[in-house]
Amino acid sequence: MSKSLARVRRALEDAGLDADIREVGQARTAQEAADSVGCEIDQIAKSIIFRAETSGEAVLFLTAGGNKVCAEKASALAGEPLGKADAALIRAQTGFAIGGVAPVGHLSPIRAWIDPRLLEFTTIWAAAGTPRHVFALDAHLLPGLTGAVPAAFTL
Repeated sequence: MSKSLARVRRALEDAGLDADIREVGQARTAQEAADSVGCEIDQIAKSIIFRAETSGEAVLFLTAGGNKVCAEKASALAGEPLGKADAALIRAQTGFAIGGVAPVGHLSPIRAWIDPRLLEFTTIWAAAGTPRHVFALDAHLLPGLTGAVPAAFTL
């Protein structure tokens, strides 16, 4: 088991949750992930990471699989301009590689916001630390687990 996958499993178990992690083959897109577990695309929680240009830190936007983050709205929420986060920043702050960034189990605390569309579902699915693993979760638990603030930041 990879260190990233183990960290996600531990974070879920430490929160008292059953770590229902599934290997799905390659699930690099929200549609591939949704097809692999048999859910709607918007039940996939995408972890979108930006680089906060003033502080240099990574910031996280958890969005429904069919939605896209509006950079202008996201920047307003973050209170500073946002740019593209490179693989090194993402790995350094979250501990995950691009394509497998989980909403939990980060190496360092991260400021986060959540798309209200995700909260319309009972069950959502998210990356479990690798591009090949996902886990199911009650959507309403995600803000508490991640510290993510519900906000409108999609196009």
